[in-house]
Amino acid sequence: MESPTPVIVAIDGPSGTGKSSTSKAVAAQLGLSYLDTGAQYRAITWWMVSNGIDIDDPAEIAAAAGKPEIVSGTDPQGPTITVDGVDVAGPIRTQEVTSKVSAVSAVSEVRARITELQRSIAASAERGIVVEGRDIGTTVLPDADLKIFLTASPEARAARRSGELKGSDVHTTREALIKRDTADSSRKTSPLAKAGDAVEVDTTELTLAQVIECVVTLVEEKRAGK
Repeated sequence: MESPTPVIVAIDGPSGTGKSSTSKAVAAQLGLSYLDTGAQYRAITWWMVSNGIDIDDPAEIAAAAGKPEIVSGTDPQGPTITVDGVDVAGPIRTQEVTSKVSAVSAVSEVRARITELQRSIAASAERGIVVEGRDIGTTVLPDADLKIFLTASPEARAARRSGELKGSDVHTTREALIKRDTADSSRKTSPLAKAGDAVEVDTTELTLAQVIECVVTLVEEKRAGK
């Protein structure tokens, strides 16, 4: 039995739309690799904070952008991320990193470094890969076989995200999400945007299982047509 054609899937969208859960599940179901690009930006942010880099100084961030070694494991059942050999899967999810990641990821030298890393990972995925982020379909992998843009209302996204961040206030979470959307959508380098040829999926009224089913169907259709 011949193996299915490799397929590169780009899944973009703002926080709280179900990107990570959907991307991991779709990759696992279809036997594809998986890459959480947001984790890479969080990892470099964590390194900057840990090494005393001034987050308010883009020049200082730019000068340090090439220093940390970031390695992403692409198994959707257990994705890993290390910085200079240290497992940072937990530390990169802290509120401190979350509050600073937009500033770090807006620096063009950081984006160039991480984009190059993402492209090399996608190119080496023999069976294909699901790559999730904010600028995958527009900047990182503009030639991806399938581009999907997940959206949801701010209220739905805040409810999901505050559910993940146990005990957090939905209103505060909603304000933080909107603030981050604005920062990510308005940055000069690779802003959060929907690619012209992306399929938009509004997840507001859908369960996670329904979103996964929808995306799996889109990928299978694309793979069958290749």
